[in-house]
Amino acid sequence: MTRIVSGTVGGRTLAVPTSGTRPTSERVREAMFSRLEHYGVIDGGRVLDLFAGSGALGIEAASRGASEVLLVESARKAADVARRNVATLGLGGTVRVLAEPAERCAARLASDGGAGGPVVPFDLVLIDPPYDLAGAALAGILVDLAAPGVLAPEAVVVVERARRSGEPEWPDGLVPIASKTYGDTTVHYAEPDRPS
Repeated sequence: MTRIVSGTVGGRTLAVPTSGTRPTSERVREAMFSRLEHYGVIDGGRVLDLFAGSGALGIEAASRGASEVLLVESARKAADVARRNVATLGLGGTVRVLAEPAERCAARLASDGGAGGPVVPFDLVLIDPPYDLAGAALAGILVDLAAPGVLAPEAVVVVERARRSGEPEWPDGLVPIASKTYGDTTVHYAEPDRPS
């Protein structure tokens, strides 16, 4: 069972796809969002959730006050589950679902700032890919996110990976600021490089 931890729909449960996704545990989500609230990027923020699955991470952000959330999920069945969760929780005015590969969405954001009409720049990007996603594929997405105009100056990028995968290959323009391991999962945080 996947449950929203806190906020306006805190305690409500989410439907999850029957296969093909790996929901972030409630413990990890609670710790992740506690840190993100400390960073000040959720309340009123614009959020991009790549590899969204059921939408749990993006919906958690919406529940905690994000003004706009875009869930991006390539698997049609998972995207349909995410749409149902958004509708059931009454978050249709805040959360949108885009059924396409995360790589394609990130590339389009980098090239023209458009992904079917979301407001950019984003204040928070959540990336929770399948653990078997190649490091090079993740690195390509991060390069696209670091392109001018995609991220707000004070944005935070979060990458959730298997502990054995090690640190993501951060591109020029993104600087790691923290990482925390929970069992087999490590959550990495980065921010845009600010000229000193």
